[in-house]
Amino acid sequence: MEQRSRKKPEYQLKIARERIAILFDEADKMVKEDKKLAKRYVELARKIGMRYNVRITEYKKKFCGKCHAYLKSGLTSKHRLKNGLLQIECLECKNIMRYSYKKK
Repeated sequence: MEQRSRKKPEYQLKIARERIAILFDEADKMVKEDKKLAKRYVELARKIGMRYNVRITEYKKKFCGKCHAYLKSGLTSKHRLKNGLLQIECLECKNIMRYSYKKK
């Protein structure tokens, strides 16, 4: 039996990346009006990323890792700088995410 490659064609990956970018832009616009819809956009973007095995690293800090809510500073999240860490608290589920950064 001949084994087929599981990798998706490049044009499909490009379309998936574009759709993910569009969904995050729409979530950014809708977060003030309808937080549930913004959360749905994030969930759809994550599904597309998983289906086509596309990494969404540039959007990683824009949504909560626990409840997948879109994070907008002051509206749905608190951002703090503490001891060389960026601390992001989701106001929906109270999850705290920490990312290191370099001090100058």
